[in-house]
Amino acid sequence: MPAAAKSAPRDVADHLCFAIYSAGHAFNRVYKPLLDELKLTYPQYLVMVALWAEDDQTVGEIGDKLFLESSTLTPLLKRLEGLGYLTRRRDPNDERQVRLRLTDKGAALRKKSGDVSACVGAATGLQVEAIVKLRNQISTLRDNLMKTNGT
Repeated sequence: MPAAAKSAPRDVADHLCFAIYSAGHAFNRVYKPLLDELKLTYPQYLVMVALWAEDDQTVGEIGDKLFLESSTLTPLLKRLEGLGYLTRRRDPNDERQVRLRLTDKGAALRKKSGDVSACVGAATGLQVEAIVKLRNQISTLRDNLMKTNGT
């Protein structure tokens, strides 16, 4: 048994999972007014960020990147399509796949969203190097937890 597992913290504030959970809530409070200006929810914003990085992805690829199930992703994508930010089309080479492509309006939204990351980064009060290190540690933590859960 790892040393960290030998004695569980008694106070909720001492639990690592609570620190991450409550930090997630704090992030949401910072993101919300910024994304409200773009008329996006946080999950919609993540889809857009993924498509700005690499356009023309399948629904499955986006779901894998964002750890979202198809049942969660489908209504979110329909809303983004309704807003005119992306198109959903069956892949002509594989009808089982639905491909997502940015529209001109969706690509243009990238410029409007430029301040979001900078504002959130500034709100952390951390230097870029510390943010990168923390992000990498949290990603490793997530990956380790997913391995123990078999996902």
